[in-house]
Amino acid sequence: MTLTNLLFLLTSTAAFIAAASAAKNWALSDNNLGWLALTLGLYTIGNLVMLRLIRDVGMGIALSLSAVVQLIAVNAVALLVFGERVTGLQGAGLVLAIMAVALITLSPST
Repeated sequence: MTLTNLLFLLTSTAAFIAAASAAKNWALSDNNLGWLALTLGLYTIGNLVMLRLIRDVGMGIALSLSAVVQLIAVNAVALLVFGERVTGLQGAGLVLAIMAVALITLSPST
């Protein structure tokens, strides 16, 4: 993965994290359409950046990397910013999900 592709991954992740945060704010608001519009716009930007990454590195690698980075980042925001909690079993599931995506992504290609 080139530096450019890494920047695309980080840019899309930032857009998706901002979109998830906007979605949470929309859910906590009284159906504020501004939060909803911001959410949709940010998800659109994130997906447009992902299209470029898919073209450059392939769908499997791009989406797997994006999934694990978002999994970690979204949970960090949910726990640290919004004060959400996970049970022990849910935490174990998150760890296993990260390990699974890492194994898929980092395994040698055939």
